[in-house]
Formats: sequence, C-alpha cells, structure tokens
Amino acid sequence: MPRLSRPGHSGRVSSPDPAAEGRRRADEYLTLLGTDDDAAGALLAGLSDVRDLVFLGAGLTAIARAEARFLPPAQRAQANTRQERLGIVRDANRANPEGLRTWLRQAGEEIALIRSQRAIADRVHAADQERTATRAAAEASGTVAASSAATST
Repeated sequence: MPRLSRPGHSGRVSSPDPAAEGRRRADEYLTLLGTDDDAAGALLAGLSDVRDLVFLGAGLTAIARAEARFLPPAQRAQANTRQERLGIVRDANRANPEGLRTWLRQAGEEIALIRSQRAIADRVHAADQERTATRAAAEASGTVAASSAATST
C-alpha cells in the first residue's frame, strides 16, 4: 500500500537536529573527559564525518563561552583570546577530521581550565565575603575601630 503524501512533506523521516546532537555530544564528551579519557577519545574517533565533528565543536564553544562569562574580567579576557586561537585551529583543519579532533581535545581542555578558574574565583569571593562579614560584625560590636584612617602625631 503506497504512503499518502501531504503537501510540503516528503514522507521521509528526518534526521535529528544536528545542532542539538552536537550539544548532546559535547555534554557527553565533557562528562567522559573528566572520568574516562579513553572513552572520550573513542567518542571522537567514532565521528568520521567533518559535519559531526564541527557540530560537536560548536557545542563545546557555546559551553566555553557561556561558562567564561562568569569569570573575573581579566580571566574572561584571556578565555576570549584562547577561544579566538581555537577558532584558528578549527579553520586550519576545516576539512581534516584528525585536525578537527585535535581542536576538539583542545576545546575540552579549555572548558576544564575555565571550570577550574571559576572554582578558584568562587573560593576567593567566598573568602572575601567571610572577611567582610567578620569585620562588619567586629565593627558593629565595637571591638575594632570603625575608622581605619591614620592618626597624625
């Protein structure tokens, strides 16, 4: 029995959204990168189509840029520069799957670096908040002079 076709529909099953698939693979790659480097390498090796590699890279780039937004200004600027350099690596290997895999490994390492920098920045910020709260409490109780202005003799 022939399939009935509707106007504007080919009747074929469409493939999944390549951008969504790239984001999914990026998340999977990052999860594996921290826990099972061999499996992360196998994931990259299993992708032979340049298009699939590029969409995975786009997912990694989106993650890196989003996470870098929460870094302190100087670190954010450095992360942006590293992203530009990663773009040069990607462009130089546009049609070379092995070169694109190198780019993807570097992009994964960049995200790990951003995450470690953010963790450090968060700890420093928390320590600063704690010192400020301690000082404010001491000043409020009168155990520390409220003014730190120098006195003249």
